[in-house]
Amino acid sequence: MDNLLVAEAVSKKFGDFKALNDVSIAVPKGSIFGLLGPNGAGKTTLIRIINQITMPDTGRVMLDGKALHQEHIKDIGYLPEERGLYKSMKVGEQALYLAQLKGMSKAEAKQRLKYWFDKLEIGDWWNKKIQELSKGQAQKIQFVVTVLHRPKLLIFDEPFSGFDPINANLIKDEILQLRDEGATVIFSTHRMESVEELCDHIALINKSNKILDGKLTDIQRQYKTNTFEVGLQTADVDGVTRAIRDRFEVLPATFKNLNDDLKLNVKLNGSATSNDLLTFLTSKAEVHHFVEVIPSASDIFIETVKNN
Repeated sequence: MDNLLVAEAVSKKFGDFKALNDVSIAVPKGSIFGLLGPNGAGKTTLIRIINQITMPDTGRVMLDGKALHQEHIKDIGYLPEERGLYKSMKVGEQALYLAQLKGMSKAEAKQRLKYWFDKLEIGDWWNKKIQELSKGQAQKIQFVVTVLHRPKLLIFDEPFSGFDPINANLIKDEILQLRDEGATVIFSTHRMESVEELCDHIALINKSNKILDGKLTDIQRQYKTNTFEVGLQTADVDGVTRAIRDRFEVLPATFKNLNDDLKLNVKLNGSATSNDLLTFLTSKAEVHHFVEVIPSASDIFIETVKNN
């Protein structure tokens, strides 16, 4: 798969503090790439380097096969975690101004703004000042000016901050549609459920170093433990539990299930397969719930950072 953005051995120091230490990432075209890490890990520094707000001390960044250059500013849309709208300016006036900074003509900007304002049902905000809007409403305006010029690369840093669940879902759907229309997305967030819903690939940065990266499904496969959630209905809970413990490793069950008498997490041992487990369970009780435990992005994040 072709990569739109490649960072090669990027390092950056601020005084004696090393914010990034030889970090390399490759963001495939047409993907949503999760850039993850604890606070202070170095994510924002890397994002600022990609946006040419600051420059790396060593290493380089390539965009679409070319060394990152000032001309690439028009190819990138950046939604920062700390929002940057002018509170005393009117919404429409500000959106037009920011669109023209990205190289759009006033006529083209008006046409594209009408499309987005109609789509998000915010047309009546045109003459309002930003300070008259709620945090979530201002966030919608920030999203629109980020995507308006149809950049190749979109960078969203905590894009759902300030949104209620309905509007967060609306923006999530818009991000997916932009990806489907050809945009490449770098997505930075602490909301791990959003990572699972949106991201194809991830990279995890901790203490200035990249400690994990790859396709999300491949990483989940790497971290899985061959454990299954099992929900059974039986009149002999103690007897069935003993029988399962005699043959398999049984772990504390944390999943929610409404109708079963017995809930267990069962881990396969040796060469045992999921079919072996299911056949054994059906010989002992009525199986209502049988699901492999797939490590979540949150589980992977916590385990990798702790081990690192």
